[in-house]
Amino acid sequence: MKEQAAHLFAHFPDIFATLGILLGGLMLGLVLKYVIFRVLGAVAKREDSTLARSVERHLSSASALFLPVLTVSLLLPLVPLPPKGFEVLRRIVEFTLILTFAWGLIRTLDVLQDLVQRRYQLNSDNNLRVRKLFTQLQFIKKLAMSLIAFVAVGLVLMSFETVRRLGTGLLTSAGIASVIVGFAAQRSISNLLAGFQIAFTQPIRIDDVLVVEGEWGRVEEITFTYVVLSIWDERRLVLPLNYFIEKPFQNWTRTSARLTGAVYLQTDYSVPVEAVRTELRRILAAHPLWDQRVAVLHVTDAKERTLELRALVSAADAGSVWELRCAVREQLITFLQREYPGSLPQARVQLTAGGGLPT
Repeated sequence: MKEQAAHLFAHFPDIFATLGILLGGLMLGLVLKYVIFRVLGAVAKREDSTLARSVERHLSSASALFLPVLTVSLLLPLVPLPPKGFEVLRRIVEFTLILTFAWGLIRTLDVLQDLVQRRYQLNSDNNLRVRKLFTQLQFIKKLAMSLIAFVAVGLVLMSFETVRRLGTGLLTSAGIASVIVGFAAQRSISNLLAGFQIAFTQPIRIDDVLVVEGEWGRVEEITFTYVVLSIWDERRLVLPLNYFIEKPFQNWTRTSARLTGAVYLQTDYSVPVEAVRTELRRILAAHPLWDQRVAVLHVTDAKERTLELRALVSAADAGSVWELRCAVREQLITFLQREYPGSLPQARVQLTAGGGLPT
């Protein structure tokens, strides 16, 4: 017992020196992080730099861990510990450095995404090319994040001798294992392949307007396994990727955001069609949402009691054509009520001379 106590007291200077080096390395890393991001903040304010703002926002937390661990790893040769203690400390620092570096790489992907979004605006009028790019970049970003995390965890685990031996043994049964995993993860692999197909053939894109399962909405997110559709009433419809490969759906913005919409009116046979056609042109000419492409009125059906009028109107996108259709419908009805009230649907009854209904 006395010998152990004496041995421990003999190593007190080494322990204190190790703690001093570790704390000094951590403090040096934090100071370095503070200086770097202080400069970035000043650059972002002075030059309105998207890159500086994005790095400051996304990499600040990761750098607060990575830089101190990096400085500790650089100072590690100065640590006066015995070989076993030094090896344990080296392993801990190595694991932490790998994980924090991987976190920094993942956050760097957010910086790259900010730069792309700054360069290409999704809310522009003609954004077909941008939506193609964003759809591919979103899928590639998620794939890159998964690969970075997988490699980082693999590097940490493979640094253990036991795990390396286990991995070598598992390689001999990789064929059987791959078949078993293939059957077990058949749906997941199918979704992953569907994700690749959607990202590069692009039957749908980010911000596309779709009609799916009777619901109208915009593509909000595309992940490895599912698509999130933002419905017009703020609900979210979540569908597997395979749905868009295997089943039919409507894509209103596949080649262009421009759309043509129809407005139907039921009127009496006495309606002055030409007057309604002229009023339609006047309404559209005064409306800011009309894109001046389509403005026609046809009699599309003659029913037992009514005529069916169909007005075709066009606008720049789905939301605009919806608002334009509602406005045209309302103003045409108001026009008929004001100018030709007898042209609205009505029932006629013919009385005979004797006062009764005809037989």
